[in-house]
Amino acid sequence: MHRPLLVALHDGTPLPHPERVEALADVRHVGEDDLAAALPGADVLLVGGAGFTRIAQAWPADPALAPRWLHVAATGVEHVLFDALVRDPGLTLTNSRGVYDEAIAEYVLGLILALAKDLPGTLAHQRRRQWRWRESERIGGRAALVAGTGPIGRAIARQLRAAGMRVSGAGRTGRSDDPDFGTVYGSGELPEALAEADYVVLAAPLTPQTRGMIDERALRATKPTARLVNVGRGGLVVQDALVDALRHGRLAGAALDVFEEEPLPENSPLWDLPGVIVSPHMAGDVHGWREAQAGLFLDNLHRYLAGRPLRNVVDKARGYVPADLAP
Repeated sequence: MHRPLLVALHDGTPLPHPERVEALADVRHVGEDDLAAALPGADVLLVGGAGFTRIAQAWPADPALAPRWLHVAATGVEHVLFDALVRDPGLTLTNSRGVYDEAIAEYVLGLILALAKDLPGTLAHQRRRQWRWRESERIGGRAALVAGTGPIGRAIARQLRAAGMRVSGAGRTGRSDDPDFGTVYGSGELPEALAEADYVVLAAPLTPQTRGMIDERALRATKPTARLVNVGRGGLVVQDALVDALRHGRLAGAALDVFEEEPLPENSPLWDLPGVIVSPHMAGDVHGWREAQAGLFLDNLHRYLAGRPLRNVVDKARGYVPADLAP
């Protein structure tokens, strides 16, 4: 059996159990500075997450020297959708769809509860030893709009329905009989959907169609009592428009786990705006997530060596795994 050459790009934290991969492939562990020298002639590139920005610059100019399979150990793949890769018909791109679904759904439910019950305010008063009685809100019966109808969005919808919320979805194509969302609003119906929502949850992939979907126009369509939760990608939101809406009371609050620039700069106004929860891109990172990542990649490596179809093949033109290609 041919032993493929596998280049593993990571930040010093490789996937668990590297010996299982090394039993099947010759592995080069590199950082971004060494990627350009390591890639020519490699069969497989494993990218350990989404925090890399120079893959396109390191990519071999000769397609014959480029890897035939690229796996991203994350759900979002926008950072590897550069022209040379997208146009290469012989390169298969896979992602880690399915690893984070339930963990992110639980995190979203936790964020919505934290906003409704003002847990940040309670903790702030506790630190100051202040006894501040106040009323909080229920989430039962409130309307949640989940933008993104892939597996993460569906897991979120199921969690929120179980908590008593009324859930609808926003996706590319509208429909009225979805098993998880009931009603799914099409891309042209987003303002109408936003106007009905008490909580807007972003779980969509970042594509040219979704970038900046929550802009000033969208925020003006949203109820001033509504709150925004973003566990998708920072680029889904026009951050300046969001800050302006929060400052002027056109939005009641936000819980943000992803940002256009990460880490979020210390001088960002989002750190101090009332009603805002900032977390460091950790919604899906529960105990055991690295083992789940490793298991998925190892299964695909066995498939690759056996010439079998890979799991989680990304449609490079769309930027995500279509439902008909999902495992």
